[in-house]
Amino acid sequence: MITIRCFAQVREILGCETRELAPSHTPQCASDLLKAIAGERAADLPMPLLVAINCEHASLTSPVKDGDEVAFFPPVSGG
Repeated sequence: MITIRCFAQVREILGCETRELAPSHTPQCASDLLKAIAGERAADLPMPLLVAINCEHASLTSPVKDGDEVAFFPPVSGG
């Protein structure tokens, strides 16, 4: 299984904090998972969206595999 975690505004828009998806038989990237859980709500997500795979910075084009934890969160700013 692939664990997906959503934080802050992403969680609010998608209405979920954690989801689990079975890995596909074809290679998947983080954007594939986002499309699977967001559907039509993807257009409402803040961009650029930040991604972490197994607690390491990644991108929407980064590959994911069975057992990975993928986190999506909005851009962070501060001073």
